[in-house]
Amino acid sequence: MDINCDMGESYYTKKIGDDSKIMPYITSCNIACGFHGGDPLTINNTIDLAIKHGVRIGAHPSYFDLEGFGRRKVHLTDKELEVTLIYQISAIYGMVKAKGETLHHVKAHGALYNMASTNDKIAKIIIESVKKVDPNLKIYGPSMLNWKTITENSGLKYVSEVFSDRNYNDDLTLVNRKLKNSMITDCDKSIQHILNMVLQNKVVTINNKMKTIAAETICIHGDQENAANFAKNIHSVLKSKGIKL
Repeated sequence: MDINCDMGESYYTKKIGDDSKIMPYITSCNIACGFHGGDPLTINNTIDLAIKHGVRIGAHPSYFDLEGFGRRKVHLTDKELEVTLIYQISAIYGMVKAKGETLHHVKAHGALYNMASTNDKIAKIIIESVKKVDPNLKIYGPSMLNWKTITENSGLKYVSEVFSDRNYNDDLTLVNRKLKNSMITDCDKSIQHILNMVLQNKVVTINNKMKTIAAETICIHGDQENAANFAKNIHSVLKSKGIKL
């Protein structure tokens, strides 16, 4: 099982998350590319931190939305979205390569991720953009949705992601952050949520329905207040259950 976290999201004087406390307890990180967070020095330092802890590095591209932290919908032409993605992925790809390391994956951020979860055209543009940078890159994306099938049909590797700190709708999309029950902020509830997904391949939706889900990587949002505590406890509990990270 892989544990991933969205990181490097600070932007100059705006500090977001506590990457140094989280990094020891994860196995993959998704580094912001400058469009919702992540200035060049922050990106550089986050890459160094990941290398230090042996954490696999991914690019975390988004719509250009610093004010809204990449969580507002932006409507671009197909070509605009493609070049926006290639620009961001290439930046992280090049910075990682300059340090003698290899970029492992790409995970879309925020509104882009959510829109691609229900819009096959956007998912296809993400896939083709990743492929143009490097077809060996993996795509981290939502579990049990059509995005996985499209990715695998294109010849890229897809890693099914579940969320430690987010609630699910009945169609396995994430509950809108504007709703008060979108987030799981209690660590004990998060642990039970994760164990259901990892050990039983089941998730309880906000309507109390039990749905089948596949978990290959577990996401922790680095910007949430309890992220470091979540990471430490999730890491500990999974290992105690004999799950290899």
